[in-house]
Amino acid sequence: MAYEANWAPLSPYSTGVRGRCPRCGQGHLFKGFLTLRPNCEACGLDYSFADPADGPAFFVICFACVPSVALAVWIEVMFQPPFWVHLLISLPFLLVTCILPLRPLKGWLVASQYFYKAEQGKLDKGASSSERGESRSG
Repeated sequence: MAYEANWAPLSPYSTGVRGRCPRCGQGHLFKGFLTLRPNCEACGLDYSFADPADGPAFFVICFACVPSVALAVWIEVMFQPPFWVHLLISLPFLLVTCILPLRPLKGWLVASQYFYKAEQGKLDKGASSSERGESRSG
């Protein structure tokens, strides 16, 4: 961890949304659209700590898909257009609002994991109940 102390903390938002390394802010985070690189080409940070799982997709579903579907329903109820109008308006809107935010959201989640030192939870089996904060009620 002494090596980590040489790097000033960078905002997870500014580095992640731009797809930059969360430690140095110079290297690239992605090697494809959503595929993480194994490490940073500038500072060598190993990205194996990063596991955003389904987080980006969840946020896109919550904040982009719902308004997109609401737009399609509104167009249908208000104007009752033929199907091809939905293909020209609703489908492109749905694709743009659902695909474009995935990369910045994934970068932000990975950078946040690094910044906040998030890791998988572990059980401390050696600690007594009083050390874990548990109390007996009786």
